[in-house]
Amino acid sequence: MTGDAAAGENLAFDLQAYLSRIGLDAPPAATVEGLARVQRAHRHSIPFENLDVVLGRGISLDPGAVFDKLVRRKRGGYCFEQNSLLEDALRALGFSVRSLLGRVWLGAGHDRIPPVTHQLELVEIDGRDWIADAGFGGCFCPPMPLANGNIETGPDGAQHRLRSDARVGWMLERLGPSATTDGRGKGEGWQAQYSFTLDPVHDSDRELSNHWTSTRPGARFTSLLITSRILEDGGFLSLNGRELRTSRLVGASETITLDNAISMRDAFARSFDIQLDEHEAQRLWEFTDRRSL
Repeated sequence: MTGDAAAGENLAFDLQAYLSRIGLDAPPAATVEGLARVQRAHRHSIPFENLDVVLGRGISLDPGAVFDKLVRRKRGGYCFEQNSLLEDALRALGFSVRSLLGRVWLGAGHDRIPPVTHQLELVEIDGRDWIADAGFGGCFCPPMPLANGNIETGPDGAQHRLRSDARVGWMLERLGPSATTDGRGKGEGWQAQYSFTLDPVHDSDRELSNHWTSTRPGARFTSLLITSRILEDGGFLSLNGRELRTSRLVGASETITLDNAISMRDAFARSFDIQLDEHEAQRLWEFTDRRSL
């Protein structure tokens, strides 16, 4: 696999600022270990969130806008933003990388094929293809070699399996505790997470999927307030609507129901390092109030 046309256009990417944002002191080598280290640090430090969708601001995929939001302003984002940033960072670190698009099956049932609403990354290391993803909000999956039946274990002990599927290309599945998911990971046996193909992805493809995901009435990100990140021990921290849930692998887990806009603002600052002004917090609170009716 070769990188896409942007491979030589990354001179403006501020790698040091990105590494500082995700808590790494030095650039990791372009190896499997380096890829795993970057992805985990990214997911631990940069929250998965859809605040701008809820606040009606829209989602820009312009590389400069994504970098400013997620790195300089210390916000989070969802898959198209997260993995666009990861792709630029990996390319700056010397990896060969390109985008892929997928369909999220988690929570969607199997009676119909879900839309293309997820971005992930295909990374080539020493002649072998790997899947990397810092932008899946359902759980944390470590980088995986692209091989049928391959199983990798995440920091929470969950197993992740890639399976070739004649209908949808490749399917990522998970077997593990539902506590370290966003709540959709319940059920017995292997749970389908998302499928993807290796088809080339163009900017117009990403823009179309991003537009649908961020604007369609009734879609997940226009209907719910969602925020999450992984914890250092592999646990999971999530805010769904007004429920702040901390699932720790070491120590006690807890669930807190927020009771006003002030507590919501405090929760974002304390748990996700996202600073909201009073107006933003109030609008988010009112959004969750309407969704609880």
